[in-house]
Amino acid sequence: MRSVLNLFFLVFVLFAQAQNFGDNIEADLSQEKEYGTRMVSDFEEEDKKEFQKAAEAIPVPYRAFNKVENTENGYYVISGTFSKSKNLKSQVRKLNKKGFNAGYFQNPENQLYYVYLNHYDSWRDALNDCSSKFGGRYEDQVWVLKILDGETESLLNTETVPVEDVTYDMLKETTTVNTESKTKLVKRADEYFDKMWYAEAAKLYEQALSKGEKSYSYDVLKKAGDAHYFNTDMENAYKWYNILYTKYESDMGLDYLFKYAHSLKGIGNYKRSKRLLKLYNRKLAGEEVEQQTKHNEIVLDGLLRMEEKFDINNLSINSKYSEFSPMYYGGDQMVYASAKDSSIFNTRRYKWNNQPYLDLFVAKVNDETQDFKNALKFSKKINTKYHEASVAFSPDNETMYFTRNNYGKKLKRDKNGINHLKIYRSRKVNGEWLEAEEVSFNSDEYSTGHPALSPDGKQLYFVSDMPGSIGETDIFVVDVLEDGSFSSPRNLGPEINTEHKEMFPFINDKKLYFSSDGHVGLGGLDVFEVAFDDEVGFLEVRNVGKPVNSKKDDFSFIVDEETQKGYFASNRSGGKGDDDIYSFKTLQIEEIPTSINAISGIVTELITGDLMPNALVELLDENNIKLKEMETDENGNFIFEDLDADTRYVLRTTKGSYFDDTREAATKENEIVNVDVSMRKLNDMIAVEDGIKKLKTEMIHFNFDKSFIRKDAALELDKLVAVMNDSPNMVIKIESHTDSRGDAVYNKYLSDKRAKSTRDYIISQGIDPKRIESAIGYGEERLINECDGSVRCTEEEHYLNRRSEFIIVNM
Repeated sequence: MRSVLNLFFLVFVLFAQAQNFGDNIEADLSQEKEYGTRMVSDFEEEDKKEFQKAAEAIPVPYRAFNKVENTENGYYVISGTFSKSKNLKSQVRKLNKKGFNAGYFQNPENQLYYVYLNHYDSWRDALNDCSSKFGGRYEDQVWVLKILDGETESLLNTETVPVEDVTYDMLKETTTVNTESKTKLVKRADEYFDKMWYAEAAKLYEQALSKGEKSYSYDVLKKAGDAHYFNTDMENAYKWYNILYTKYESDMGLDYLFKYAHSLKGIGNYKRSKRLLKLYNRKLAGEEVEQQTKHNEIVLDGLLRMEEKFDINNLSINSKYSEFSPMYYGGDQMVYASAKDSSIFNTRRYKWNNQPYLDLFVAKVNDETQDFKNALKFSKKINTKYHEASVAFSPDNETMYFTRNNYGKKLKRDKNGINHLKIYRSRKVNGEWLEAEEVSFNSDEYSTGHPALSPDGKQLYFVSDMPGSIGETDIFVVDVLEDGSFSSPRNLGPEINTEHKEMFPFINDKKLYFSSDGHVGLGGLDVFEVAFDDEVGFLEVRNVGKPVNSKKDDFSFIVDEETQKGYFASNRSGGKGDDDIYSFKTLQIEEIPTSINAISGIVTELITGDLMPNALVELLDENNIKLKEMETDENGNFIFEDLDADTRYVLRTTKGSYFDDTREAATKENEIVNVDVSMRKLNDMIAVEDGIKKLKTEMIHFNFDKSFIRKDAALELDKLVAVMNDSPNMVIKIESHTDSRGDAVYNKYLSDKRAKSTRDYIISQGIDPKRIESAIGYGEERLINECDGSVRCTEEEHYLNRRSEFIIVNM
């Protein structure tokens, strides 16, 4: 499910977007003059609406061109768009043999060739054929092109904007697309990307990258990931970020490490996400950052284990588009934002995600089910043809604040051509809302949005990327003065705002709620809560947990603290549309005992981050006396409960072919202390035999009746030294053995000299003597087979008994 969340929160706050609203079908007259071309306004208005209604009912995409050479006025049903004219004549002949009046023409502006099935004077005839798939003669996708009555002119200065996606098959040829064609495709994708038309850009990047690894340039992979990321399609964002990381890891900046880690959360791969965030924070540098990383990991692990404390339900008013930002209105109504195309004539699309523009709706609330019913569009004085969303009402419901595009008689843009978002205020007079006016702290140079009023109506919280922001979007507050004016905006500070995105604030008498992708969460935007103390200020920010939060975007949370019922929006899987509104009520959670002294954690593999079930965790006291032990569950979890408060313990974790892990932990009064364990896989030279860890080498050879270290033996021992250097806590003991042939006393004497010669060589290579517990020769005392002289044995069987063993005592 492709979300429009970024549409509105990035929309709505705040990624300034270069919106081009000049749809050919619905361009303003002012825009027509600006671009100096004749647009679809040549349609008769009613005829245009009927055409749009009928086309969407099928549905079939459509667009319009000014007259192009070798075309006639009217309607063409287009079957494909091609970069080369090669083979087009033969394709046309094949189509004509099927009964079509096919042909093709070239658009002089983009040099692309358009193959059509038929030309029509009437759009009704064109759409009838599309609807019937030409009587079953043509099953592939088609779209309708309207040729406008006017002089032939270049479309170079006219952005012929498709109302639906008409870029498919742009390079759909029967032969392999050549490099030049792909370059044109990427250029077109880049144009869409730069305008923040991410839905259309993503499709073109996908086409370009579908040609194989030769097309995997750093820039294209990065933008392909971004185009999906900004529409919160984390599955596809991960796909391209993962390839980007694999091929260009050394070139990736911190922002892309963060996005990659975030996309991993979005697909539920928390283990690998944690590894990437470690790398991200390590590159930020500093011991403080490293400590924060460890704290964040503990918080995330706690969230993953947290018991669900809400019952949630998807509302019936949700559509295939996007619904979000519910807000209480009066005693029994809700106002919310929706991209639902309630008018059959409305075909305007927002290019970020190719959905209709957002309007405000009002609905009744069923107190028992919390569902919305009888939804209608809000005041015509408030809704426009562009975006309106995120509303807040004064305590008396006589004043409202909401977010809208910077729009007067036409869209206003900054010096870079970006149309920002603004907060508007309207007052109700005699039961009718007046024309809205923008608030004083707006600007044409940055965005403001997501207004939220304090319960007394004296403070207005909002989101902005204005100068002074800490991150991409921050939460600010202004005082609403008695005369209706505002104080200067104040940033809520680093306790709330991070270097990433904070948005969708909601404030009541007890807490501030907001969404963020900068605080520790489960993926995408998560909902957070923070209590406020008049003397101290904001207290600790806490994640509200599952199931309100998911691995996708969760936002626009509101709650009635008395009933513990409320609403939020999410683009999680299983919904009806891009973003759905959910109701929730808090479950009765079993009260936590007043005295909890426990140590818990998760055991993971250090490199991969994989969870490790069945690892043995032992709880020891300060004298290393074992008190308890348990194996981790299927998710790598362990917990030791009913411990003494404020007491130091030792945790020892062991598992098969992994280094042992030993660490201290101290309990705290009435707290569960998290101690997570990461285990490193043993080196390939380390093996486990009968439960004993050993360093395995090739045979250490000695000259006959000698004990000095030969060159070939030194090479093997150097490998052992490397492993010990890599594991500075490793302690070994050396055992040397012979076969049963020869004098037993002499065999023991010789093997002991060889063991001590081996020890001396290892020490000479820089290993601390204390790390070699002993070096003993056992001669023929510890044979590993039955070759004790009483039976006939082969040379190979005797060879097995002539060995040096390096037993790991401690790791």
